[in-house]
Amino acid sequence: MKRRAGVARLLVQAVVLLVAVAAVLSFGGRADADTPTSPSSILIPPQQIPLLFDHARHLARGIRCEDCHTNARSSRVASDRLLPSPVVCDRCHGSDHANLDDVKPGPQAAGGCARCHEGYDARDGNRVRRVVIGRPLLRFDHRAHALRNIGCERCHARMDRVGMATREQLPTMRACLGCHDLPAESRGDASSACATCHLVGSRGTMITHFPTGTIMPPAWLKGARHGPEFARTHGAVAGNDSRFCASCHTEDQCAACHDGRVRPRAIHPNDYLSMHAVDATQHAQRCSSCHRAESFCKTCHLRSGVTQSGPAWARQARGRFHPPPEVFTTGPRTSRHHAVEARRNLSACVGCHLERDCVSCHASRTNLGAGVSPHPAGFAGRCGPALRKNPRSCLVCHEPDAPSWTRCR
Repeated sequence: MKRRAGVARLLVQAVVLLVAVAAVLSFGGRADADTPTSPSSILIPPQQIPLLFDHARHLARGIRCEDCHTNARSSRVASDRLLPSPVVCDRCHGSDHANLDDVKPGPQAAGGCARCHEGYDARDGNRVRRVVIGRPLLRFDHRAHALRNIGCERCHARMDRVGMATREQLPTMRACLGCHDLPAESRGDASSACATCHLVGSRGTMITHFPTGTIMPPAWLKGARHGPEFARTHGAVAGNDSRFCASCHTEDQCAACHDGRVRPRAIHPNDYLSMHAVDATQHAQRCSSCHRAESFCKTCHLRSGVTQSGPAWARQARGRFHPPPEVFTTGPRTSRHHAVEARRNLSACVGCHLERDCVSCHASRTNLGAGVSPHPAGFAGRCGPALRKNPRSCLVCHEPDAPSWTRCR
């Protein structure tokens, strides 16, 4: 019984470990701009703030944000250091940070070094741990917001309920778009263009690759999440707002696929080879935007034997492209007969067939054909206009001194 219990315990631990690994891998693969509740760890790197501070307590005493963050209202760039200067703290706590090599604590307990510095130990030479705040990879202008009377709490919400503020109290992109994505008459100069906040490269597009990772649109942003199916679905996103796509992509990147130079295999589902015939028949023009009948379709059909010119063994093994002869050639003329198909879209036929393929049946017996007339009933009485319009097509089957030629001429 003990052995069974031990085995069961090991199995449970293995399952827990696998779940944990999967969670780590899925998180590590994320490249969204941010989550609904947290700013991007790619654009706003982790911070080390070994301080003991209670925002809620200070705000409850009537201390305003700008009383401590004295440079916030005049800051123009996101990389400005806006933490309160230690001298500002001295006003209330009685300490003296005028000389950082010889800091003097305040007379009261509230002015002691350990009151604010986490892990402080006087036996360690009065040294304190450094505050490390990485440079945010964004553009932001505090002054522009302050001039529009946008209060600190509008972006840094619920500060009256937290102690130490970290990057988790910074606004997310979704929160920013709450103002920036308003109608023009409401948002004023607060543009919703990506370049308003994101860094831009020399080509005028957003920088998306950083040493910390790669940013991509989240799922909630105009349905533009670059998931596995985005190659198939991006057309709707681009059609709704092409300027949004142009924030990151240049026109030559689009043309690389759309003019056929690049043909990503992921554009079609895995079983498309068995389904493409129906799609090609219904949407030939859409297929030709990437594929050329002569250089792409025909070479594959020749290689696989699904064409008249392919090897006989391949045709026997792979079947045929057209319906059986009793439907497509020898049988009565229905909507599936090759004569109807040729009149409907001759360009589709010549994508695979040469003129000699048609002549093998439709030429006269004297010209080594089967003598099957391609003309409808009564054509002899009205063949003159066709001869005068294009005699070359007539010469494919008829000799210039033939009686039929003389009658039409």
